[in-house]
Amino acid sequence: MSNIYLPTEANLNLAAQNIRQGQLVAFPTETVYGLGANVYNAQAVASIFEVKGRPRFDPLISHIAEVDFLKEYATTDERVLALAKHFCPGPLTFILRRIDNNSSIDLACSGLSKIAVRMPNNPIALDLIRKSGVPIVAPSANKFKAVSPTTAQHVQESLGDKVPMILDGGACKVGVESTIIDVTDKQIVLLRAGGTAIEDIESFLGEKILISDGDPNKPSAPGQLLKHYAPKNSLRINAESKQDNEFLIGFGNVAEADINLSPTGDLKEAAANLFAYMRLADEQCGSKTLAMSPIPTTGLGLAINDRIKRASYK
Repeated sequence: MSNIYLPTEANLNLAAQNIRQGQLVAFPTETVYGLGANVYNAQAVASIFEVKGRPRFDPLISHIAEVDFLKEYATTDERVLALAKHFCPGPLTFILRRIDNNSSIDLACSGLSKIAVRMPNNPIALDLIRKSGVPIVAPSANKFKAVSPTTAQHVQESLGDKVPMILDGGACKVGVESTIIDVTDKQIVLLRAGGTAIEDIESFLGEKILISDGDPNKPSAPGQLLKHYAPKNSLRINAESKQDNEFLIGFGNVAEADINLSPTGDLKEAAANLFAYMRLADEQCGSKTLAMSPIPTTGLGLAINDRIKRASYK
């Protein structure tokens, strides 16, 4: 019996019931598929780390369905609320200071005094969160360090029957994880490039944002480990041409590409295709190694370069 379910009203109610009862549910967002649990149920959160094989020092993101809930969950100010109202729902995660000492969320926060929160721009995800009545903590629904899932089938291929229920919302529109910004100090710091371009945030704020890769040994946000999002085969990035025994993932007008993230050089299209095409390259390359064409570092290109840099780390 398949563990993939269509997002009907009955199935969404069942999924919400599962979340409340401490079970895991995989669900679509605009970025990638998430592996969700009730943030207040430490045993359920622990099972996320177990199923993924994820180290417990790597914090998770809590997903909410209303911007106003931020004030109940974390310390906010006018700047945070203005950013949230402008960019949420959407692929932007805020690192905020926790407002309570609720020990039940310690595991989700990896024991840190800060918490990662976002509001996904996907009707299935938002409906599930509202029906569950609790924030849903959810990293990507795949084995740790593997390529992130952008379809329900990807989740099933990676985690199998370890997830009782996978809600199928089709392919994710953005295709790379959310941008993460730390807004706990006067100077905002980008901790992970993602689906919201840093230029858009800077334009809205009228100020520059610092960029930090964080400490991979003590991550303060998801996605800071040196090796992450990795295909099974080795990957060479910034490949100006294809070498012998290589399978080339192209970008733009690359005649020798075996597959192409975006033949027209559209970064939005490339981001949406990135993880699916890395999986496809793994399947089609045979004994060859993988290579990827250079990607511009503007807009969504910053997020794409972050992912492929970590995917290629040896």
